[in-house]
Amino acid sequence: MIGGGQLARMMVPAAIELGVDLRVLAEAEGMAAAIAAERVGDYTDTATVLDFAKTVDVVTFDHEHVPQDVLRALVDAGVPVRPGPDALRYAQDKLLMRERLSELGLPVPDWARVLVPAELDAFIAEHGGAAVVKTPRGGYDGKGVRVVRSAAEVSEWFTAAAEDGGSGALLVEELVDFRRELAQLVARRPSGEVAAWPLVETVQVGGVCSEVIAPAPKSAGRLADVAADVAVAIADGLGVTGVLAVELFETVDDRVLVNELAMRPHNSGHWSMDGATTGQFEQHLRAVLDLPLGGTGTHHAWSVMVNILGGPEEGQLVDRYPEAMANHPTAKVHNYGKEPRPGRKVGHVTAVGDDLDEVVYEARSAAAVFQD
Repeated sequence: MIGGGQLARMMVPAAIELGVDLRVLAEAEGMAAAIAAERVGDYTDTATVLDFAKTVDVVTFDHEHVPQDVLRALVDAGVPVRPGPDALRYAQDKLLMRERLSELGLPVPDWARVLVPAELDAFIAEHGGAAVVKTPRGGYDGKGVRVVRSAAEVSEWFTAAAEDGGSGALLVEELVDFRRELAQLVARRPSGEVAAWPLVETVQVGGVCSEVIAPAPKSAGRLADVAADVAVAIADGLGVTGVLAVELFETVDDRVLVNELAMRPHNSGHWSMDGATTGQFEQHLRAVLDLPLGGTGTHHAWSVMVNILGGPEEGQLVDRYPEAMANHPTAKVHNYGKEPRPGRKVGHVTAVGDDLDEVVYEARSAAAVFQD
């Protein structure tokens, strides 16, 4: 696995259970997945990545930032790369993603490629005086996304886009009037088998996922079927191998629109570790190793995951274990082994049960113990 963050860390227990030797190329010492780090190295350096790949049978990722030239070099060297560069480029570049999804006839917000401020101002004027601007590459957790009413509000983005060696374009989208945000996770193996988990509802705070409710309330029937069909069509159409997360808008006029994609385990799927027959990390390993996929049914009526953002102002998460565990014995705490810092994802808590209000209360209360 290339990338030493919390996703790689949470892959370790699943690998141990399956008897898979998981090796991690981490970006720096002391990262979340240090427990499984085979070595530390620069994932943008072709020689470093090729040398690491000699020690493994399959390469996968805990992020989508490995450059295309490095990915192509792995493929040329005969290394199975899953997902491959042809799929990952759509997760790396939002403009390419919008173009491809539009070609596939999948539901997306109205969008445009803009090269100069005048084009952006024209789009804004045609869409009610406001729009969402995104940098095509590198944005995550609300970074590289801005709601604007004038091109002047992202003038520095135009400058940066022109200087980074790319096309100089930005992505602009309509400001979607949505009822709520949803996410649909699927897994796909090279043979084409696909498995989907229940559709979930996500709650964002400051552009960062705060809570996930599985399954999404009031989502049975058509909504769940549409979301699953869209995600499977994306997985097949883009040739994804492994876990694919499709972030969605449910609009006020009852449409479902694709917002973002992630070709890896995803925050919206963490609930599955405790709430589903097969968690997303085990499923990702099954998929990239081309093993039959596991069942995605749930153990209880509801699962609720709450992120621990920032952590305590003093000390570590483990210092709060006695209080959290004594008062919330049914909640499951997942610690990412990261230093607390304002806004940083340092862990999450999951609760499951048959009464949604009780499950939400348990998950929120347990997570609150770890935050000041």
